[in-house]
Amino acid sequence: MSLTSSPRIIKGGLVVMAPGGGPVLRTIALQYNPDSLTRNYQVQGVGGDGGGERAQPFRLKGPAVESIKVEAEIDATDQLESPGNNANAVAFGIGPQIALLEALVNPTVDEILAVAAQTQNGTLEIIPAEAPLVLFVWGKNRVVPVRVTDFSVTEEAFDPSLNPIRAKVSLGLRVMTTDDLGFTHRGGTIFISYLRTREALAKKAGSASLASIGLNSVP
Repeated sequence: MSLTSSPRIIKGGLVVMAPGGGPVLRTIALQYNPDSLTRNYQVQGVGGDGGGERAQPFRLKGPAVESIKVEAEIDATDQLESPGNNANAVAFGIGPQIALLEALVNPTVDEILAVAAQTQNGTLEIIPAEAPLVLFVWGKNRVVPVRVTDFSVTEEAFDPSLNPIRAKVSLGLRVMTTDDLGFTHRGGTIFISYLRTREALAKKAGSASLASIGLNSVP
């Protein structure tokens, strides 16, 4: 992954905003778009499973919980071919890109020290600071608030100073819905916009005829 403002093609990535959905702090673009993207849904519903008793009609009680798995590659080979123009790659390999992703799952040192100071001052209940709002971006029609649920890195090659120069990254993301953020939070409004976009996309698929699935009418 790398920070970029002028990619040759549209790239997937992450946008990190200030807590609450404030200004954009940084943009993280995938160096190479993965060949596949895994998405899973956990349906939020009640009813429809009465067991030995009469079942109640099934009702959706909220948005499905969507999880996303992204497998990406980071490689400094191209940058190392032009060392004069890529001083950081020469000095650190892809260490800065990995550290940038690690920052998504760790509080800052200042936040850790602030909690320690409050503890020493006798504060009984310490509420951690709200984390930055992270958006997963996969084209302009798929912009959705997420939190990183798991993150792993496999470093595969190193320079003479043992800086990693090639790695595979796995990111597990959970989509944050209005159930998590509420309707007034910036992330909540972005999620509603995401759902509206998906609904509009579904309408473009049209509707198949009953005859196409072997029916003249519904029984």
